[in-house]
Amino acid sequence: MSTLTLGAYKRRFSDTAWYPYALVAPALLVLVLVSLVPFCYAAWLSFHSVEYGQVGEWNGWDNYLKLIQNDRFWNSLSVAGIFMLIAVPLEFLLGLGGALVLNQRVWGRSAWLPLLFIPSMMAPIVVGLLWKIMLAGSWGLLSHNVIERFGMLPGTSIFASSDHALIALALVDVWQWTPFMMLAFFAGRQALPMSPYRAAAVDGANAFQTFFRLTLPLLTPLLVVIGMLRFIDAFKIFDSIFILTSGGPGVSTESPSILAYKMTFEQWRIGESAALAVLVWLAFFVLCNVFFQVAKKRLNAF
Repeated sequence: MSTLTLGAYKRRFSDTAWYPYALVAPALLVLVLVSLVPFCYAAWLSFHSVEYGQVGEWNGWDNYLKLIQNDRFWNSLSVAGIFMLIAVPLEFLLGLGGALVLNQRVWGRSAWLPLLFIPSMMAPIVVGLLWKIMLAGSWGLLSHNVIERFGMLPGTSIFASSDHALIALALVDVWQWTPFMMLAFFAGRQALPMSPYRAAAVDGANAFQTFFRLTLPLLTPLLVVIGMLRFIDAFKIFDSIFILTSGGPGVSTESPSILAYKMTFEQWRIGESAALAVLVWLAFFVLCNVFFQVAKKRLNAF
C-alpha cells in the first residue's frame, strides 16, 4: 500500500462513525480486564461458600445475610462516614481558600508552588511511617512537643486512643490531600474567563459579591467533580489506616477496606468479603448517580 493510499485510507477511516470508538477502545479494554472481570468474579464468589480459597457450592444470599447481621460491617460504614465528614470538607475549604490566596499573585508563587505537590506525591506507606514517627508515644516530634506539653494525651500515642485515633487519621489525610485540592482549584480559577470580572469591577462589585456571584458559580463543575472523587477516595481509605492503626484500637478505625482485608487474609471468609465489595460498589453506584443528577439539575454542573 503506497503512502498516498495509506493517507487516504486514514482520512477516510477518521470520517467514519467508528473512529471515536477506536480511539477509546484500548483504554476500555484495559478497564475491562483489570476492573470489570475481577469485579464480576468477586460477585460470583459472593454467592458461593468459599473455604480457605476453595470455592464450594452455591449458597445464594447467605454471605450477604451474614454480612448485614455483622456489627463490624455497620461499624466500618460509620467509621468511613465519620472519616469522610471530617477529612473531605476540611480539604475542600482549605483547598479552595488556598487557591484564592494563590490567585492573588503572592510573592514567590512560582518558586514554592511546586512544593505543594510533595505531600500528594509521597507514597502512602511513606506518609504513614512519617506520621507514625511524628505522633509516636511520648517521643514523637508532635506528640512530645505539642500533645504531651499541653497535657492532652500524656503517656500514650494518639493512635492508641479510641476517641482520637480516627480524628488523627482524618487530619493526616487532610495534610496529604489539601495541596492537591488547592492546586486543582487554583488551576480551575486560572482558566476562568476574565471578561465577567472586568464587567463586575466596572459595576462596582466587591470581593464577596465577585466570589459568590461569579467565581463560585463558574467553578461549580470543577468543585462538584473534585468533591465527588475525594469522597469516593476517602471512603476507600486503606493505606494510612493499615499502617498507622490497622483498624484499632479495637475496631474504632476499621474502615470497610480494612474489614475486607481482615476477612480475606486473616479470617479466610472470602465469600463474605466479596459480598462486602459488591455491597459497597452498589451503594456508591447509587449515591454517585443521585449526586450526578442533583448536581446536573440543581447546580447545572454537567
